[in-house]
Amino acid sequence: MTFIELRLAPELIAALEQQQISRPTPIQSAALPVLLDGRDAYLHAETGTGKTLAYLLPIFCRLDIDQAVTQAVILAPTHELAIQIHRQCCELAQNSGWPVRSLLLIGGTSTDRQIEKLKKKPHVVVGSPGRIAELLGRGKLKAQHLRTIVIDEADRLLSEASLLAARAIVQAAPRTRQLIFASATLERQSTEIVKEWAPEVLMLEARAAAVNENIEHLYLVCEERDKPDELRKLLRALAPERAIVFVHRNDAAEKVALRLAHHKIPAADLNAALGKEDRKRAMDGFRKAEIQVLIASDIAARGLDIKGVTHVFNFDVPTLSQAYLHRAGRTGRAGARGLAVTLMTEVETRLVRRYEEELGIEMRCVRMRDGKMVPAGSRS
Repeated sequence: MTFIELRLAPELIAALEQQQISRPTPIQSAALPVLLDGRDAYLHAETGTGKTLAYLLPIFCRLDIDQAVTQAVILAPTHELAIQIHRQCCELAQNSGWPVRSLLLIGGTSTDRQIEKLKKKPHVVVGSPGRIAELLGRGKLKAQHLRTIVIDEADRLLSEASLLAARAIVQAAPRTRQLIFASATLERQSTEIVKEWAPEVLMLEARAAAVNENIEHLYLVCEERDKPDELRKLLRALAPERAIVFVHRNDAAEKVALRLAHHKIPAADLNAALGKEDRKRAMDGFRKAEIQVLIASDIAARGLDIKGVTHVFNFDVPTLSQAYLHRAGRTGRAGARGLAVTLMTEVETRLVRRYEEELGIEMRCVRMRDGKMVPAGSRS
């Protein structure tokens, strides 16, 4: 399928070409015909497969730009993901020449300033459920003309504290609104809510290949207390252009970032406990390659599609093979080569066989010697 065959407007096709996007991904091919017809749908596909554009393109096509009212609301679980989606909205509008107004509404910023911006009547609003529900409740954001509501990372938004806010937003919209859900995973609790809110929802699935063959998988065995030093040595030896270090908890991210900074390695932690400006500064620095290493938990990094990641390091080991796959899949994008290195204690090495058997990959053991990474059995 081509974007022309999918009935996409020529201006949007031209806008995509400016982003070096010439052909739709599988989830985009599945979603566009359904969403352009106004149907409710659940987009289930791996991170990095183009889900954001799969729902943004139909939204743009269905907007009545001459109507100065909010027609679409997009909900995201993290500020970083909301900013990423809003940035894509702005790029589409600018590159297509369409006067689509979009507004970012997230917590941690001035509510009064956001209310002032709402007076410009944005066509599309992107943000966190809590802030959007608050502004709806205060009558500052109007819902009577909403045509589409998107719930991105649906598994997370529909199973945590944001559920009540998301429900309030859906209930405030006209009954004729279109509901779009998107997620890389499917959980029973969230899918039950989806079917309650959208009984005729269409499940659209486009799985990526189980494993990206462009990614090399390595592991290094060390004591838990030695992991910070081993990570530092790996970063020095491999000199990645952009690397993501995965940890389990926010406090671990902060400690690792401080340790690397002490050794003059440009690093920042994407910590959910940090302020919005600090997290934005970390993401901007990483995207601009001013920061070499981004340290994040799975929750903090969920949904983010960061280009140019050359290396992934598992400082804390994921127990589930699928979690390992999601992490490793941050590198090796768009045909590039990628490297995933996991720091393991002797006890944790039992997971190597599980990864290999369940994911169909080969993991090679390495060690550090004289400042270089070498095969574990090598004497040189």
